Amino acid sequence: MENNWFNELPLAITVCNTEGEILYMNKKSATTFEKYGADKLIGSNVLDCHPEPAKSMLESMLVNENTNSYTIEKNGIKKLIYQTPWYENDVYMGYVELSLVIPMEMKHFKRN
Repeated sequence: MENNWFNELPLAITVCNTEGEILYMNKKSATTFEKYGADKLIGSNVLDCHPEPAKSMLESMLVNENTNSYTIEKNGIKKLIYQTPWYENDVYMGYVELSLVIPMEMKHFKRN
């Protein structure tokens, strides 16, 4: 199995380092941010892509290594955004953001 299976997943994956430099975008991420330069954003800083107060929140996340998740709705599409630190050999390396389309009304199961 090749290590690039995630490149064609139907969800956006964006990865940055501890300084906020974008290191990787899969195809869906590049398509999502096409009007901002698509994969030409690789090498730029994720902080430069966000206005306040999101920029300050991301700066804090980069320092404090906390996870952030929320849903958004834009143009009739609802998405789950999940931002979490990533590690390599237990060393903090930066953040990964997953963005996936979810149904407007979503089932929720509570399991014991």
